[in-house]
Amino acid sequence: MDRVPRRDFLIAAAALLAAPLAAEAQQAKVARIGVLAGNRAAGPHTLEAFLQGLRDLGYVEGRNVVIEYRDAEGKPERIPALAAELLALKVDIVFAPSTPAALATKQATRTVPIVFAGPADPVTDGLVTSLARPGGNVTGLSNLSTELVGKRLEQLKQAAPEVSRVAVLWHQGGTDGRTEKDMLKAAEVAARSLGVQLQLVETRGPADFDRAFSEMTKARAGALTVLPIAIFSFHRRRLVGLAATYRLPAAYPAREYVDAGGLMSYGANLADLHQRAATYVDRILKGAKPGDLPVEQPTKFELVINLKTAKDLGLTIPQSVLTRADEVIQ
Repeated sequence: MDRVPRRDFLIAAAALLAAPLAAEAQQAKVARIGVLAGNRAAGPHTLEAFLQGLRDLGYVEGRNVVIEYRDAEGKPERIPALAAELLALKVDIVFAPSTPAALATKQATRTVPIVFAGPADPVTDGLVTSLARPGGNVTGLSNLSTELVGKRLEQLKQAAPEVSRVAVLWHQGGTDGRTEKDMLKAAEVAARSLGVQLQLVETRGPADFDRAFSEMTKARAGALTVLPIAIFSFHRRRLVGLAATYRLPAAYPAREYVDAGGLMSYGANLADLHQRAATYVDRILKGAKPGDLPVEQPTKFELVINLKTAKDLGLTIPQSVLTRADEVIQ
């Protein structure tokens, strides 16, 4: 029987011992995800949807993933500094759902992957080169908000057919200038086809909200539509409260406004977008390049109506509108 030299035996034994240790080390690799929220308190359910999406894919905080959170608390001017903080922590990827968060992070890094979940127009906003081939280090899910501005105005007119003048609340600098123009143009085109007059009301920030609503009243606006801009979403409870105070039927871009007491909304389900964003994070952590992952667009849109708010406004929603609603809150 041939004898194995002692040196070769020791090398072989060391290799056998090292193999399971290497496999265990690979399994124990912990992903580090940065989450940059515009206002976590305003949308805890959307963040929870993202976390649930991660859990469904096998990520458990404290076991195989560490999540670093940063929250601008409704103050967009803080977002760039918070993005820099996350990147300084050497995160593997950043989940920056809103347009301001995604843009600020992109400006801070060209290498760390970024996933978004809600920009109105990622191409026009400058986040990606194209939807099919994003290029660079950014990808995610769009909410098609620009295309829905006119449809939302149409839904509002059908819910309140007597209205002849509608205020459009917008915020200069809330998103890319071209996207703002596209949204306002879409509202104007829809208004002409519906035979209603538009009153464009600009705000410069939350401190300007009271003035904006006072301006609507002075101009005798009969209803309101709010453009899909992140700062409005961050402060949606205040906007909904002002609409109630000034007794303005209002159409909003997301159901979160209706959950806060708003009259009606029409748009993509933001919680669903956030949950599906976890799939992008998973694929990138497993080696996919963000620039090769097409931006996903929503295919399902929901109309949500709050009948309690309608009653408080003295508004009777036509049955034809209620039957089309995906959800009616009593």
